[in-house]
Amino acid sequence: MRASPTILHLDMDAFYASAEQAAKPSLRGKPVVVGGLGPRGVVATASYEARRFGVHSAMPTAQARRLAPNAAYLVPRFTLYRTVSDQVMELLGRLSPLVEPLSLDEAFVDLEAGGTADDTASALEIGRELREAIRAVTGLTGSVGLAGSKMLAKIASEEAKPDGIRLIEPGTERAHLAPMTVRTLPGVGPATADHLRRAGMTTVDDLAEAGEAELVRLLGKAHGAALHRMASGFDDRPVVAERDAKSVSVEDTFDMDLHDRVRVRTEVERLADRCVQRLRGAGRSGRTVVLKVRRYDFSTLTRSETLRGPTDDPAVVREAAARLLEAVDTTGGVRLLGVGVTGLADYTQEDLFAQAAGAREAALPEDDASGPREDAEARAGTADDAPGAEEGTAEQRAARRWPAGHDVLHEVHGHGWVQGSGVGRVTVRFEEPGATAPGRVRTFRVDDPALRAADPLPLVPDPPDYSSWPASRPKSRSGAGAPGAASSP
Repeated sequence: MRASPTILHLDMDAFYASAEQAAKPSLRGKPVVVGGLGPRGVVATASYEARRFGVHSAMPTAQARRLAPNAAYLVPRFTLYRTVSDQVMELLGRLSPLVEPLSLDEAFVDLEAGGTADDTASALEIGRELREAIRAVTGLTGSVGLAGSKMLAKIASEEAKPDGIRLIEPGTERAHLAPMTVRTLPGVGPATADHLRRAGMTTVDDLAEAGEAELVRLLGKAHGAALHRMASGFDDRPVVAERDAKSVSVEDTFDMDLHDRVRVRTEVERLADRCVQRLRGAGRSGRTVVLKVRRYDFSTLTRSETLRGPTDDPAVVREAAARLLEAVDTTGGVRLLGVGVTGLADYTQEDLFAQAAGAREAALPEDDASGPREDAEARAGTADDAPGAEEGTAEQRAARRWPAGHDVLHEVHGHGWVQGSGVGRVTVRFEEPGATAPGRVRTFRVDDPALRAADPLPLVPDPPDYSSWPASRPKSRSGAGAPGAASSP
């Protein structure tokens, strides 16, 4: 625990949805839901306007549509989100060498290690400057929490939402936590909370008053002791700059259960290719291949195979996943498939390539009956939309080719985004992030040669230069406007 509130927690506000509102002038101030749009889709993020209707993350999209039928439902654009995340993380890196990213839109920062804050006043000042910088560079808002520990800093940022800053003074942790529900503390999920409730403990104060011995009796030595310390306001976990990934994985949920064994194997191989692409993108290799199968009755099976050494060869991962599939009964139908690689390393075991070649030679001829493998990313789809660009109804294929919310470019009308598709048509709204008014809408045939997919445009075309921040205040590249003057979504 620190005597000064020099641990900062940043959490971007409704990140995916806010990015979509910033990119699409017609959606600003309106309910937006980002996630999988298929029958088994799940909400990734909902804008604050959509949350007023009861929509929230991890909710089935079908349920969200019932609650907010007039909201805009969009397929995630991770290329845009990663770009904005890189901008935010670059700003955080200017505050300290100790930045611990938790996700694309969330991170801890040790301000003391960076010499940018050492007391309450300086911590508040840098927190305010950070929020201004994020708004100026990305056009989005983030909430900042400051405290003497990671646990309290994260609680403070949650209390600051949306678009606020909250500081919890060191020494007030116990009193601040006392009335909160036990679910506030890290490591207390629904099952643990229910177990504590049956023992008469519903607030953090109840846990602190119960004493360590009682919590150890209820939850075990490690969990009980750690929970009592947190309930008493103690958290000495450091900000760790490098959070080493333990695994890389991808998965798809299918609109309809898969029964064809050949199709199931094809999807497993496609997922293996996507997994290796992520693995290589991270500059890693892995030794253990994991297959995940969720069957028609929601039972979930996992199988794994450990190789002789780490690899990033797609052929090796594909074939290991296929071997694992042979041991799984899929006759009743499959609703979800996933492929992952664990036991990550920074090098590759070269002799595994020979292993892959040997395995291919030993395979039965019918194993290659699927023909040439299509490019994994081109066929992948987004979120949980049914994969396979050439499968399904014409309307399903159009939805996969023109995902709602994704960017397009027309030879005449310029840049726009897909509002929807169906019955052989795709509807596009032509507008760009910097526009002050909604753009015009046009409808085209799905095979119109003048229309093609495009990359996302930057949310702020000409952001101010923060290369010297926080040592000095930034100046706009255009020579006009103050930092943070960009309008919010």
